[in-house]
Order: sequence, then C-alpha cells, then structure tokens
Amino acid sequence: MNKKIKLVVASNNKGKIEEFKAMLKGYKIITLDEAGIKINAEETGETFSENAKIKAREVAKYTNEIVLADDSGLSIKSLNGFPGVKTHRVLGREATDEEINEYILKKLEGKENEEREAEVITCIAIIKDNKEYVVTGTLEGKIPKEPRGKKGFGFDSIFETKFGTTLAEMSASKKNRISSRRKALIKVKRLNIL
Repeated sequence: MNKKIKLVVASNNKGKIEEFKAMLKGYKIITLDEAGIKINAEETGETFSENAKIKAREVAKYTNEIVLADDSGLSIKSLNGFPGVKTHRVLGREATDEEINEYILKKLEGKENEEREAEVITCIAIIKDNKEYVVTGTLEGKIPKEPRGKKGFGFDSIFETKFGTTLAEMSASKKNRISSRRKALIKVKRLNIL
C-alpha cells in the first residue's frame, strides 16, 4: 500500500475513526476536523447504502481527496430488521448509546434463542476520482438479555458474536478482525477500489 494515499473519513464518531485507522494502516486517515470540514450530513436514506453515499457525497464537495463514509447498524430478524438504518437515531440524535441499547433490549423482552438473532450491517461508500463505490459487510450474531462489556461503542455491548462474547467484551484488535466494517473493507481491497 502507498503510504501517501490520503482518505478523508466522513464521520465525527471517534470510535469509528479509530477503527478505520487500525484497519487501514497503509493510508493517511484524515478526520473532518483535520480537513477543516464542518458538516454533519442528514442521514435521510432508507438503506445503509443510501446513507453512506449521502455522507460521502456531502464531504466530497469540500475536498479533492478520496472520501470514505460508512453507515452501519443492527438488523434484528424477529423485529423485521429493526432498528436498521435508524439504529443510532431510533430515540433521536440526543440519546446516549446506553439509552438506545436499553430500548432495543426492552423490545426483545420475552423473546428467546432464534428470536434474538441479529446481524450488524456496514455499508462503505468511497468516492475516488469522481467515481462512487459501495460495498457491504455483515456479521451474524444475537442480542443477549443484558449489556456485557465495557469496550467499543454504540451497540457493541448488546451484540453477541458466534464466539459467545459481545463486541464490547473483545479487545479492539479482535473486534477489528471479525467486524462487519472489516468485512466491507476486505471487499474494498479485493475490488482494488483503494
């Protein structure tokens, strides 16, 4: 990988930016702050893919560098994919991760085993040389009955992987090896987008 390739990550989420830095070591990751871009694009899309593209397009208006944006969330099978694209905004923009996670757990009260099956979906949109690319990665798992673990961010404490631990109980390096974000980035690499 070329050390000089710069990527502007269209996110203000510190946890997400740290993950991209860990997974894209051969690139110079530039935050919106570092790029002097002060925007918070409205995620009005009905799919993760649409939201990732909205964010990437908005940031691309202000830079000539490669732009990378992602949108991710939980899809719970017994709740018809809920909370889906609204995962981080299901209780409004001001709600904390803990409040959102508590709300999701309440929705699953009384549900057992396969009724708790879920997946994390991550769509990554990249704008490079005025071309748009979108890839998706998924991670299968289930929602435990209570939050577990103190690491990570977002819904990590309420997503249990096939290893029997939640994402919030894993080290950052282990999570970064198995996550839906990692799986999407593997596709980016395979398709020679970056």
